[in-house]
Amino acid sequence: MACTRTLRSTAACPASDRSSAPGCSQNSVTPGRYADAKARKNYAGTAPITRQSGKVKTVHARFIHNDRLVNALDLQAGAAMLRDHYVRAYYDELRDRGLGHHAALRQLANRLVGILHGCLKTRTHYGLDTAWAHRTKPTAA
Repeated sequence: MACTRTLRSTAACPASDRSSAPGCSQNSVTPGRYADAKARKNYAGTAPITRQSGKVKTVHARFIHNDRLVNALDLQAGAAMLRDHYVRAYYDELRDRGLGHHAALRQLANRLVGILHGCLKTRTHYGLDTAWAHRTKPTAA
């Protein structure tokens, strides 16, 4: 049976005025919109919030964020984890450190948003060896 799911019209995001469409996903991928990777991660809602008072320092997940963008990034992180051995190794390392599944996916999505920012900044395509060059290659099983 064929999938009968309908896609949203692109009329909600006119190409001539993308900055005025709040739900337009192209806004987060515009090359010059964010000054640095931290600003893009904050907009995406994947960056953690660190609160410090005296000797106490706590790190929390963001609760105010674009739900659709966060859901899309969760799906992207999950799909990347299944297909990319570098991403899977990073996810396994996060889980070994004691993070739960969703927290590890959120941190993985945060890393992928940073990689996206680097690709947009340098105007290059995503490459496994470039994006994960700081990590050692996992051993073949």
